[in-house]
Amino acid sequence: MTVVHRIAVLALEGVAPFELGMPSRVFGNAHGEDGRALYEVTVCTADGRPVNSDAGFSVGVTAGPEALAAADTVIVPPTHAMPGLLRGEPLPQPLVAALAAIRPGTRIVSICTGSEVLAAAGMLDGRAATTHWEHAPEFQRAFPRVKLDEDVLFVDDGDVLTSAGVAAGIDLCLYLIRADHGTVVANRAARLCVVPPWRDGGQAQYIDRPVPEPTVATTTATRAWALERLAEPVTLAELAAHARMSLRTFTRRFRDEVGMTPVQWLTVQRLEVARQLLESSDLPVDLVAHRSGFGSANSLRQHMRAALGISPIAYRRTFRPGSPVPVGA
Repeated sequence: MTVVHRIAVLALEGVAPFELGMPSRVFGNAHGEDGRALYEVTVCTADGRPVNSDAGFSVGVTAGPEALAAADTVIVPPTHAMPGLLRGEPLPQPLVAALAAIRPGTRIVSICTGSEVLAAAGMLDGRAATTHWEHAPEFQRAFPRVKLDEDVLFVDDGDVLTSAGVAAGIDLCLYLIRADHGTVVANRAARLCVVPPWRDGGQAQYIDRPVPEPTVATTTATRAWALERLAEPVTLAELAAHARMSLRTFTRRFRDEVGMTPVQWLTVQRLEVARQLLESSDLPVDLVAHRSGFGSANSLRQHMRAALGISPIAYRRTFRPGSPVPVGA
């Protein structure tokens, strides 16, 4: 029997429509093997009344704070109607009362500057968090108790998660699906949304990076080439040679385009392959390691523990329950 996870998306006055609709679209595409929806998404307001978006139209809802009280996850999209939060102004009292209705242990998520609402409510005190890079200096001055990291796409601090601007909110939604139900379900949801299935949360935000001129060589073709050879020991020199660049130029351009080094990127891609194989097959761990390019089971274990805090066998038992442990695992 599929257990439906209840998500409440809190629409505030001045809400950004794209980010408001994002959770419904992404989580709405997550289905179990039986085809049933894994999430139930409800849009609500602090008092059950309509609010105005920042796009010139109102948002009508059918739920109020009772949806927050019943939710397993609460998501707060950004609002552009509360600039005073960064100047130390308090939250409106109806919003304070609505947030107080959230049950202890509920997962709390912010998208973009929705983090300002969580910070103003004291939910981020002493916690690691992120926000849109453009607002980071003001955020740090207004909320010095928050351990702000402005250079990442999203931060998972246990039951409170925060993301940077727009696209990073999609990344975080897919990350939550992956954490709840595994790679296969998350990748399927990403395909239906026609978005990349995985960008690591620690990847840098794209801050003031100019779009390359059409005549400037990029690393796009080399990345595609590398993805077809993940099981092989591809070296940095081979990547640079394929791109017809010097090692220094290739490394710099790769980081500018992707937000991480070539070696970090290769590790992320190989982990993605390993996770899919662990979820979808009963292959021994050493064979999973070989097919994903890690070479040995020990190398795969080390990388999975470093990135995910879990061993391959434990990961398989979590996302492929009932799977036998193969000989040589």
